[in-house]
Amino acid sequence: MSDKHTFLLQRVQPAMVGLIDGSLSTLAPIFSIAIATHNPRYAFIAGLATSLGAAVSMGFSEGLSDTGELTGRGSPIMRGSITGGGTFFGGILHTLPFLIPHYQAALLFAIAVVGFELVILAYFRWKFFEDTFIRALAIVTFAGIIIASISAGLGSLLGSAPN
Repeated sequence: MSDKHTFLLQRVQPAMVGLIDGSLSTLAPIFSIAIATHNPRYAFIAGLATSLGAAVSMGFSEGLSDTGELTGRGSPIMRGSITGGGTFFGGILHTLPFLIPHYQAALLFAIAVVGFELVILAYFRWKFFEDTFIRALAIVTFAGIIIASISAGLGSLLGSAPN
């Protein structure tokens, strides 16, 4: 196995799994809470808790998925740490705007951050996995739209009117 292939398998692929999961799986709880409550503080708490919980879950999932001995995927501790770190980073980025106390400003800034995350994910897929940039962007954007639609729908349907 070449050094480039080993690097992709043992470092880049776990990082991508974490970044994609963190960027996408945390959207629903954060944005549904934000839309339901119109309270950026609650959205931040949900985002922080979701980012931390998802990071631990994904880190253990990756680390426990195989020992790396038969597959050549490397140390499970290293892979788990990279995946967990990527998951946290992907989730916390669009959580941080909810530290802005004004609901609409926080929501708009968080949406802009999600857009930035999707472009970065597409770039990494293009750079490391020989995917076309447009195809990669379309795939991650499609997943993001599905998740955002679900979270916005639930937040609007089940949320209370702001005081």
